[in-house]
Amino acid sequence: MRTIYTFLVLILVVASSCQTQWTKEEQAQLETAFNKAGENRVELEKALEQAPKEHRKAVLFLVTNMPERDLTSLTADFILENTRVAYQAREQFAWCQALPDSVFFNEVLPYASLNERRDNWRQDFLDRFTPLVANCSTIFEAVDSVTQNIKDVVKVEYNTKRRKADQSPYESMEQGMASCTGLSILLTDALRAVGIPARIAGTPLWTNMRGNHTWVEVYLDGEWYFTEYYPDELNKSWFLADAGKADPEKPIHGVYATSFKQTGLSYPCVWDEDIQYIPGENVTARYIRLYEEQVKNSALNDDELLVDFVLYQNQDTTKGDNRVSDRVEIWQGDKNIDFGYSPSTIDDLNKFLKFKLKKNSAYTIRYADGKGGQLEENIETGNQADLVKLYQE
Repeated sequence: MRTIYTFLVLILVVASSCQTQWTKEEQAQLETAFNKAGENRVELEKALEQAPKEHRKAVLFLVTNMPERDLTSLTADFILENTRVAYQAREQFAWCQALPDSVFFNEVLPYASLNERRDNWRQDFLDRFTPLVANCSTIFEAVDSVTQNIKDVVKVEYNTKRRKADQSPYESMEQGMASCTGLSILLTDALRAVGIPARIAGTPLWTNMRGNHTWVEVYLDGEWYFTEYYPDELNKSWFLADAGKADPEKPIHGVYATSFKQTGLSYPCVWDEDIQYIPGENVTARYIRLYEEQVKNSALNDDELLVDFVLYQNQDTTKGDNRVSDRVEIWQGDKNIDFGYSPSTIDDLNKFLKFKLKKNSAYTIRYADGKGGQLEENIETGNQADLVKLYQE
């Protein structure tokens, strides 16, 4: 009898050592995930049980935040390998060791960014891209090395003949071509593979109506920067002028970044507008600020000057809530040379819409009248910077 009792105690000890004491909130999140998983619950439980103790919080993060399509399909082996190799990168690279868990979990650990096919790319990409960063002493050097060389490693180029927009890494590599979205997925995974926090960013539709675009953001020393598969410098690209003219009042013209953890906002997928399960963040304000800083700090030619514009409902300019955020266009003859959005009521009163114009030149300003129509005003610049006030009434 004593032998049986001792055996039972040993079983209980072993079983308890394999379990993690979740908080009530974590347990509730797990139950929600398990209920959505249906028959695949056994795989999720297996992943949590078999994960090394130091990895269990990471597996918990994945399970409690992954979309239902993954809850019902991903295997324990897939989850465990993805987590194991992510931690391998964390141990290998100093910049990844320095990350707080919150950033590591959300921007390095995830196995996917959007709705792409779930490829098991983690170990392969760690092996492919480690040589590019092995001699880098800073995370900035590592980002530069990956972005400058990724196309030579994966042999993928931009091509509109790709099969679909939302290709997984291996779908793009099999074809040797991808859209800007497919290229951004590739780059995000490559950066994450070597422990660099990365995420997708993009807009559903530019305010100039020229379509959508997707790129990548990296988190370096506590700050987000943007880059691309075909990179310029960090926070510099051809699209910043378009992103900086986003309309904060119209979601379709906003700029968004992805998240793995739930945010209460869905990242917009223009290739399938029914997809609502990808968490997102609205980062429009940051791109407007970056563009304004670029314009302000850009060198002016001898014949140029910066002109500030602000749009009001009427001529009472003493009230901040009298400002109107709407599109302002600059025309010369029949040519629209620039546009932007006037600051809103919540902006600082010292903030203005800035345009780089020629000195001693005539322009036509077109802007909304607040009633569905459009107003025009002719101005002539002088030799010094000025403030132009526009009124809807």
